Amino acid sequence: MSKSRTAILLGLALACVPALAACSGDGAKETAAPDNGASAGTAPAETASAAPEQEEPAKITIMLPLNIAETPPDTVEKEIERLTGTELTYQFFPADTYEEKLNASFATGSLPQVTYLKNQSTFLVMKDAIREGQFWEIGPYLNEFANLNKLKPAILDNTKVDGKLYSLYVGRPLARQGMIYRKDWADKLGLKAPETTDELFEMARRFTEDDPDGNGNPDTIGLADRNDLIYGAFKTVASWFAAPNNWGEKDGQLLPEFMFQEYVDAMDFMKKLRDGGYMNQDFAATSKTDQTNLFTSGKAGIYIGSMQDVNSLQKDLVKNVPEAVVDTHALIQGPSGQATTWSIPGYNNVVLFPKSAIKDEAELKKVLAFFDKLMTPEAATTMFWGIEGVHYEKVDGKAKELDDKERIEREVKGFKDSLIGEPETNGQLEAYHTLDARIHAEEFIVENEKIAIHDPTAALDSATYASEGLQLQELIKDATYKYMYGSIDEAGFQALVDDWVKRGGGKIIEEFNAARAQ
Repeated sequence: MSKSRTAILLGLALACVPALAACSGDGAKETAAPDNGASAGTAPAETASAAPEQEEPAKITIMLPLNIAETPPDTVEKEIERLTGTELTYQFFPADTYEEKLNASFATGSLPQVTYLKNQSTFLVMKDAIREGQFWEIGPYLNEFANLNKLKPAILDNTKVDGKLYSLYVGRPLARQGMIYRKDWADKLGLKAPETTDELFEMARRFTEDDPDGNGNPDTIGLADRNDLIYGAFKTVASWFAAPNNWGEKDGQLLPEFMFQEYVDAMDFMKKLRDGGYMNQDFAATSKTDQTNLFTSGKAGIYIGSMQDVNSLQKDLVKNVPEAVVDTHALIQGPSGQATTWSIPGYNNVVLFPKSAIKDEAELKKVLAFFDKLMTPEAATTMFWGIEGVHYEKVDGKAKELDDKERIEREVKGFKDSLIGEPETNGQLEAYHTLDARIHAEEFIVENEKIAIHDPTAALDSATYASEGLQLQELIKDATYKYMYGSIDEAGFQALVDDWVKRGGGKIIEEFNAARAQ
């Protein structure tokens, strides 16, 4: 397949991602590496005669998505250059239009030496180009680099293409999902943290009907949800019902999650919440911003998603309700009587190395050496936390952010989002938390890993899924919302599942099972 063909497929698949705006490179901002890029160990001016013996700093250009409004200044970048002995050029492009920029750069052969994708979906679409030799295979080189060789084998396996490794991964905790809830409301109503889905439903009901804010008006709801079946409430609730994580096994065959009764049970649970008025009625059309506003305004008492969102939710909530108290919870049991939850494959993004930008093995090794240096504790901590005394301070051997949160986000977040590995592998300082709810969240995340349901297709490939899977998933997404809204019954849902099979889903099932058998 040619570059243009792959670019067309990439564009078609990414067209299914909601709310993509038009993008051009003209509006993107770049930070250019300084002309005098500092290098660790550079000889001082008075010993300039020794300079010829020093190896020239590697010059590396990095393209990556930006999840904040403005390109960060070079405060952190200069320190990373010093620690790694490189001259860096960071090309930041807005995350909400990043796929289009990626597509255009790939089609024109202008990707830089280091190219971050946006997420797992983008990686899936790029696999055809990887198979055609557009990117360097890096697996054979990792054992030459002590720090890169620490990356977790199981997660590396999840990013392989046809058994070969082409990428480094941006690590994330396997299972951050749980609930954030108004503990002050629960205490007032005599409710404990729910241990089962039935108790969760009862909490949502009472948060709606029993005037938890004490103002005498029926103006509260239990659950605030949004238009996201994965990172909103639904997938986490489904995992509490023991639904498979994307795919599961039935009678020795891999099948998609929506072909399991547990998926239907989770839809029934959400439908019952909506029918009772115990959640926002228009959740399928609710943005994350509006969802969080429901919680932080004091209207809703439960938020199901990443428990690590609790800091920002609590901060904004107490501005409106100073006496509010929040807490986090997980390990909720479904009808099976066992607690289960879903996990990601251990990463949320990967970085690739285009052959159009890296001409030979020697240059590739210089780029990999840069990442190897990034995976030292000092460099990794700088990437993730910024500069000690400026962005964070050490407390009990952990990193505590300083009070200027806006400065930290502006100067650090763009780099933090691209750090390879995780604390166990790169040695970065772990976070020092003071909010009890966040401390509890971190404890639950550890426990979640022990009960996590993994996706058995994470390391498998299906050509049909790569080309048509995202479009077909829209059919199931629509069917799921229709069922929870009550516009179709179970027979209607099954009819749409049958349509998914006929339109290519059956081929996907065949290909995933064939890949597993190899």
